[in-house]
Amino acid sequence: MTTTAEIPEFPMPRAAGCPFDPPPAARALQEQAPLARVRLWDGSTPWLVTRYADQRALLADPRVSADVTRPGYPSPAPLPKGGTGIGFILMDNPEHARLRKMVTAPFTIRRVAAMRPAVQKIVDDLIDELLAGPKPVDLVEAFALPVPSLVICELLGVPYADHGFFQDNSKVIIRRDARPEERAAGHQALIGYLDRLVGEKLEHPADDVLSGLATRVAAGELTRVEAAQMGVLLLIAGHETTANMIALGTLALLEHPDQLALLRESDDPALVASAVEELLRYLNITHNGRRRVALEDIEIAGETVRAGEGLIMANDIANRDPEIFPGGDRLDLTRDAHRHVAFGFGVHQCLGQPLARLELQVVYSTLYRRIPTLAPATEIGKIPFKHDGSVYGVYELPVTW
Repeated sequence: MTTTAEIPEFPMPRAAGCPFDPPPAARALQEQAPLARVRLWDGSTPWLVTRYADQRALLADPRVSADVTRPGYPSPAPLPKGGTGIGFILMDNPEHARLRKMVTAPFTIRRVAAMRPAVQKIVDDLIDELLAGPKPVDLVEAFALPVPSLVICELLGVPYADHGFFQDNSKVIIRRDARPEERAAGHQALIGYLDRLVGEKLEHPADDVLSGLATRVAAGELTRVEAAQMGVLLLIAGHETTANMIALGTLALLEHPDQLALLRESDDPALVASAVEELLRYLNITHNGRRRVALEDIEIAGETVRAGEGLIMANDIANRDPEIFPGGDRLDLTRDAHRHVAFGFGVHQCLGQPLARLELQVVYSTLYRRIPTLAPATEIGKIPFKHDGSVYGVYELPVTW
């Protein structure tokens, strides 16, 4: 039997010099003990699930809960007083389904596809500014962050002039080492900000998501607090994750010039779409895992998960599972990677995935063709990676051409 001293800490450290790969300890568990205990910051020992098939089964199982307030839920950090402020993403059905349904329409594939020309213009305008400005330049600050921030601001009806405010608070909220009071202050600042915007939309509605939420508030279907929480969720998820994928994906391609050449030299939309799925699989920037708690006893992977025990789905290692993705440690833009779990699985899978895919397709099909000599302006060992956050990426990426 495993002793307490042998239980590894989670999150697990990455190997030096392998910034794109999951921790070696996670791979060892996937091979030898695909369901194993890990120790969290609070001393609790939930189950870490490392195999792809087991994760998909559990994420689709109604006997597991996403409710962060349930005893045994493996929270990645102390919960702020007064709740998370994140809304339906950490709720169960039927409340999760009720709230999620209210913001589904703007993120349908058809509605998102209609945004392609607007996203293309945002990307082209920012590249124009890059080319006209000094070099080297930090690609994160000058391009990777502005692209999704401009898009989500337009979609939600949030003034882009306030991007510094919401980006600063978002960074605090997703930082693992932030103190509970810091995280609570960030939540409250954003909820207060979104509440004021919802109030403005009640008086002066427009064609945007916040106006739609304000309409539901006026109809008594939502409280203003619920509307503000949903706005915070969409705002954070709509720029943090995509910004990190743009920068980290660019770095991964620069480190794999043969794959970058495939993308840069092709105008085939199918190859671009395939490249996006493969980069999502290979990088998988949500490295805190999908977190759940068992509502009943569950038999899986030769173990019994008892009711009230926590579960962490380590999606970064699942997306390298050799049973599903042979040679998964190799970046291959021609691979059929569409079954990855970078966006989760089941009823809680990412609402905004069509928009994220569109933005990444536009960026990856445009940036490297318009700046074909794009190159890192420093050694990879000097680039600061986000080992301290729930969303993985780089803090800055100096580039030149």
